[in-house]
Amino acid sequence: MNQKKFTKDHEWLLPENDCFQVGITDFAQRELGELVFVDLVAEVGNSIRKGEVFAVVESTKAASDVYAPISGKIVAVNEAVADSPALINEAADTTWIMKIEATDILELEELLGKEEYEQLCN
Repeated sequence: MNQKKFTKDHEWLLPENDCFQVGITDFAQRELGELVFVDLVAEVGNSIRKGEVFAVVESTKAASDVYAPISGKIVAVNEAVADSPALINEAADTTWIMKIEATDILELEELLGKEEYEQLCN
């Protein structure tokens, strides 16, 4: 898998060396509007299960949980987005929130490809 995958909850997952970057999609940030707060629930070194909340993003419109697309060990969290949530608004498709080492590679098969995700959003 060398390409970005997506969840029905609007998270993306991108391989990076031996782990995966995870963020929210551009569609999600547009729906939420201007982000004003990011709560990084996940902590480096902790294990997380697919579907568990790893962050909460809050905009002027609403707050939304961000879910782990796969199970694994958290190897990094992007403190910069907590300090400046606008980074996500400016480049949601490249601004990662956490990095995770997968513990169950088969979970990747449950994620959506780009075309499937675009159909979901239309």
